[in-house]
Amino acid sequence: MLDVTRLRVLVAVARYGSVTAAARALNYAQPSVSHHLARLEAETGIKLIQRAGRGIRLTDAGRLLAERAAEVIGRLDAAENELAAYTGLRAGRLRLAAFPSALGTIVPAAAAALRGRQPGIDLRLTEAEPPEALRMLRAGYVDVALVFRYFPDDPGLDGPGAADSAESPAVHGGVAGHGPATVFGTAGFADDDGGGIDITEGLRERLILDEPVHLVTSAHGTEHAPAELSRYARHRWIAGCDRCRANLLRQCAQAGFIPKIAFTTDDYVAVQALVAADLGVSTLPALCLRAARHPGVKTTPLAGARRQVFAVRYGDPPDPPAVTMLMDALRTAAEPAGPAG
Repeated sequence: MLDVTRLRVLVAVARYGSVTAAARALNYAQPSVSHHLARLEAETGIKLIQRAGRGIRLTDAGRLLAERAAEVIGRLDAAENELAAYTGLRAGRLRLAAFPSALGTIVPAAAAALRGRQPGIDLRLTEAEPPEALRMLRAGYVDVALVFRYFPDDPGLDGPGAADSAESPAVHGGVAGHGPATVFGTAGFADDDGGGIDITEGLRERLILDEPVHLVTSAHGTEHAPAELSRYARHRWIAGCDRCRANLLRQCAQAGFIPKIAFTTDDYVAVQALVAADLGVSTLPALCLRAARHPGVKTTPLAGARRQVFAVRYGDPPDPPAVTMLMDALRTAAEPAGPAG
């Protein structure tokens, strides 16, 4: 196996054009560079450099080896940098993926609390809906993912059992022992094309918020806002993100009708503005109303319709101290500030 240090010397000679310049760049003595080149020729059994006037130049074999060595050394340096970043991450760098309404409410409060406790922690944020956030978590791009599930109608869930606040491993098919129900059923977090990809192995979740889902209607309308969706079967509807839209369709199907969806947007501020303009009605979780509340809407909690928010990690415990602090800060920040109205 070729010595990496000697390969670095060869690459430096190829890059800077002389032994003297390579020695200066590497902070080596000039005889040391010459020694490494001689040893590398002995190891390969090939002439790598040749005299050219008062200097040297690489042979064709030397140029070929230098090119390949530059590629190998580049990959080694990248791996070292990634490992250093990983070590730094475990010590105090955190990456969090979260959906928009959490980024507008829970995350800023948790980040502020975390900074107050550990000013040196570097928290980096990425906006992602639950399926993508979990893929990022499994791939190692983030350390914690904030995700949500609708209850009780999401596939693969066992209703009230999931409201337990204890941590549990994510499993398929209902309740793990007597703990929380599964959070990450294959159907619930399938890819957008509907393919069932099992991404549950190794995930551990903590329930941090159990919130009601509200019917949202215009404050300027003449009707009161009853909680029965069936009263709004003839209205136009405004749907949200893919998961929110799917939940709306399930809720309306249970109420005995198919909603006429006039607008679709994953911007909860835009949803409220459209409702306030009397262009349709919608449903929104309490966290969306907590993030931003339009004065022109009325809201009424829907009986039995809830959304649960989970902070998820990947891998076996124990977690690094910085991750544990982030989880605790998220749980505290998620505590409802009061009724959504």
